[in-house]
Amino acid sequence: MTKIFVASRSFGKVVDDGFTLLRREGEIIGNPLGRALSSDELRESLRNVDAALLGNDICDANVFNAASRLKVVSRHGVGVDFVDLKSATQNGIVVTNTPGVNTIAVAEHTMALMLAILRKIPDADSSLKSKRWEGLKFVGKELAGRKLGIIGLGAIGKEVAKRARAFGIEILYTDEVRDTLLEKELSISFVSLHDLLRMSDIISLHVPLTSDTRGLIGRREISMMKVGAYIVNAARGGIVDSDALAEGLRNGRIAGAAIDVFDKEPPDFSSALFNVEKIIMTPHMGAYTIEAIRRMDCMAAENIVKVLHGETPEHVVNREVLSSQSLRMKALL
Repeated sequence: MTKIFVASRSFGKVVDDGFTLLRREGEIIGNPLGRALSSDELRESLRNVDAALLGNDICDANVFNAASRLKVVSRHGVGVDFVDLKSATQNGIVVTNTPGVNTIAVAEHTMALMLAILRKIPDADSSLKSKRWEGLKFVGKELAGRKLGIIGLGAIGKEVAKRARAFGIEILYTDEVRDTLLEKELSISFVSLHDLLRMSDIISLHVPLTSDTRGLIGRREISMMKVGAYIVNAARGGIVDSDALAEGLRNGRIAGAAIDVFDKEPPDFSSALFNVEKIIMTPHMGAYTIEAIRRMDCMAAENIVKVLHGETPEHVVNREVLSSQSLRMKALL
């Protein structure tokens, strides 16, 4: 009987559409620990299954080399930084993801974080719920007329830019590739990372976590920013040096920060970020809308179904595996 291991903690928790698709294929085995699994934990869980639907679980060579039946790993999300793609390919295992499903949700959450930090909404809410009426304590700043620097103009970065324009914000961006069409459409400007840091009032991060982007914003970069600028990060925690961010908030170099992602999740609550003011934090919930979760659940499940049926999913991350001579891939060739 086909066995499918579901490690993602959010899959099927809000809507049932994806689970319905997988139930037709065979036995579903759930995550017994209710958290992201380590390499050793995942290795034991995948030893005798045909497919895996993963969240932020560590899926490395240690896992793949022991998973003799495994045909497909379907990432419940976009990033695959926790998956060893080279090892997956060597073992003839298809790795898929769900690009685009949460673009609108994360872009909207990014805008919500910007507004919340500039208008001090969480503090005002907490004050009023404590039965205090002190509106003048929470005098904020307007988005209109400010410079927003977007690092990474991918799908989410573009949607943030479109929404930010409606607020009357001047937009700068930096990316590996220029988008001259969008520059004309939205009247946005391409600049170097150095100039973006130097000129922006608000910096919003929208790049994947890679060896090149890990620690992209550290002490040096923060020292280059405008005094009183803001940082918004709804991408990946490791892109910003947490200690440097906390230091920038303490010494006033940074006026405020709003983050949805952390180096480790759940985070280390003894981290300096939990001992500074002028920061808003949410529990990696940027993609958590009913609409986005339904799209993600269904796409992640459909990716598995297609591989099990000998078909090629649209969103294969390690496409070189499709020409592999592995016995487990012959049905796909």
